[in-house]
Amino acid sequence: MAAVERAAVIGAGFAGLAAAIGLARAGVHVEVIERFPDVSALGSGITLQGNALRCLENLGVGDQVREDSWSFNKLSFRDPDDGHIIATVEGQRAGGPEFPATAGMYRPSLAKILTDRARELGVRFRWDAKVEHIEQSEDEVTILTARGERISAELVVAADGLNSTARGLLGMPEKPQVLGMGIWRAFVPRLPEITHSELTYGGPVHYAGYCPTSPDTMYVYLVEDLVDRSAMDHESQVRTVRELASGYPGPWAQIAEMLDGEAQVNYTAITRLLVPAPWNRGRVVLIGDAAHCCPPTLAQGAAQSLEDAAVLEDVIARYDKLEPALWDEFHARRIERASSVVNGSVLLSEWQRERRPGSDAAGLMRDIATMLAVPA
Repeated sequence: MAAVERAAVIGAGFAGLAAAIGLARAGVHVEVIERFPDVSALGSGITLQGNALRCLENLGVGDQVREDSWSFNKLSFRDPDDGHIIATVEGQRAGGPEFPATAGMYRPSLAKILTDRARELGVRFRWDAKVEHIEQSEDEVTILTARGERISAELVVAADGLNSTARGLLGMPEKPQVLGMGIWRAFVPRLPEITHSELTYGGPVHYAGYCPTSPDTMYVYLVEDLVDRSAMDHESQVRTVRELASGYPGPWAQIAEMLDGEAQVNYTAITRLLVPAPWNRGRVVLIGDAAHCCPPTLAQGAAQSLEDAAVLEDVIARYDKLEPALWDEFHARRIERASSVVNGSVLLSEWQRERRPGSDAAGLMRDIATMLAVPA
């Protein structure tokens, strides 16, 4: 018997959906509480490393992910001046040899796949429900929403993102740290010659890259010094991305041409967050971006969220109750691993921003991929 019979998950992002699926598979009655009216994900791409694909396979959605994504096993680097390929390297297989090194995918597609899987397992959703208060007794947690709803559960999983409301309600003071860089992301048709991720360091921004997400689509990204872009309308955003893309040779000229008024574009600050142990307060536990968030340099954001959910499912299924030993095991399997990813991603980000010569980026990436190849 699982450690709990009833659980509530705050947040319907990748971490929350994965946790809901995992807990439901363990025989727990699960309710997801989401502040938005429906499942939400920024309309660009996502890079899924092998350990993320391993988690998705274990959640029972591997076939759908393979059908809706583009997999590859190498990474190329282009010269910022003339666009020629400097080097092509084999991708690090962070999921082990049975999974490709990387898959690109459309974020909303992955969100829909996970939502459908959760519903298939009987997970109930409360949409447009903003959490305002969390109170605990020895045996139960009660969540109060802005609409006056009271939701009771034996376990609450707070997966409500980087600016987590639950984290503040639990008295945890940690807030995301802005690292001085911002990232543009856009979603465009795939060029036939783009079959795997390619990166260009230097040029108009710190680095620029693209990742195929299907036979027909790819997403592109450009990382610059952080600028306040909040007042920009969509037309100005597209124009800015097009201008930056035009500063690169090679495929970027065609990419710039495809960035028209219909292009999906978004801009976000690059941040760091690492909540120290423990991630739980009584029967409420943080996972995903609510507990840790890192720059996209290792493409591990979604993967680490999915690993949180996988470990939580495992300990809830194996223990008879929510006891200290359960939380000790959860933290032992997650804190050091997530910390290594966050700190490694930040270090790579600093090297890229400073354009520091002599840094062993390849060695750092190899070491982390080797660690991640062993399941959490």
